[in-house]
Amino acid sequence: MRKLIRIGTRESQLAVWQATLVQNLLSKNNYQSQLVYIKSEGDIDLKTPLYDMGVQGIFTRSLDIALLNDQIDIAVHSMKDVPTQLARGTAQAAVLERASHKDIFVYKDEGPVSGWKLGEPSEAVCLQLPGLIATSSIRRKAQWLNRYPDHVIENLRGNVNTRLRKVAESNWNGAIFAAAGLERINLRPEKAIDLDWMLPAPAQGAIMVVCREEDEFSKEACQYFNHMETALCTKVERDFLRALLGGCSTPISALAVVKADEIYFRGNIISVDGKEKVTIEKTCSLVEATEFGRTAAEEILQNGGDKIAEAIRNGAK
Repeated sequence: MRKLIRIGTRESQLAVWQATLVQNLLSKNNYQSQLVYIKSEGDIDLKTPLYDMGVQGIFTRSLDIALLNDQIDIAVHSMKDVPTQLARGTAQAAVLERASHKDIFVYKDEGPVSGWKLGEPSEAVCLQLPGLIATSSIRRKAQWLNRYPDHVIENLRGNVNTRLRKVAESNWNGAIFAAAGLERINLRPEKAIDLDWMLPAPAQGAIMVVCREEDEFSKEACQYFNHMETALCTKVERDFLRALLGGCSTPISALAVVKADEIYFRGNIISVDGKEKVTIEKTCSLVEATEFGRTAAEEILQNGGDKIAEAIRNGAK
């Protein structure tokens, strides 16, 4: 009889949905498994902004500990929450095919903001200031302030269900969410628009499965649903992030897409207040992709990103 694979997951509806997806994929390949529920620090403290919490690994640390203590065999994560440096003794077992990488704006009343209208392509066009916008993401905050410098950003914490409820009960004009998170559990509201101008967090929309480094059984089981294209693109994005600052709670965005035999990459780094922004856009062949994320980071640093990165490091001390 094959070993039972214990799948570690957070308790939120989205986390359980993702873990159940992995469970079903294992079952299709005749692997038996069970879900093991574990609370994360990010689920316990719902008041402190993520960027004030020393956020790196805040949603993954408890699962890493359970994995290394042999309480679970694999852990399922939203890949954008996973630190670019995995916990010692753990390894990437699989990356699932990516869903939507986009951020969306969930708005209230008749328009995204009082006095706003929907513009093309599918974005909010500001006609009246200021707006009161909610997010806990420093990346989303920086990009929004770069586009709408007179707006006010409020902190929004909790799982997607809690955040949607807070938006409905608040005086905010709206809040920013990851499209994939809401769409996976059928919670995307009608009053939501894609923010086509906003670059996502590295690996946004992808799911990562992690196992113990020496656990060849779990690695083999997960290879059946490892999506090579998503794994390659998210590696480029995460290498870009790691070469710049390394943490997942930073105003750094990246998106890599395979087009024919090339990878098309866009990235940026923005000051926390949104006032300074450096971008990069470039392509490379698939055979040159191994170091692409790192070289893109070096290029953006040489073109002014170093000053923004240094200011962010100094602000974090």
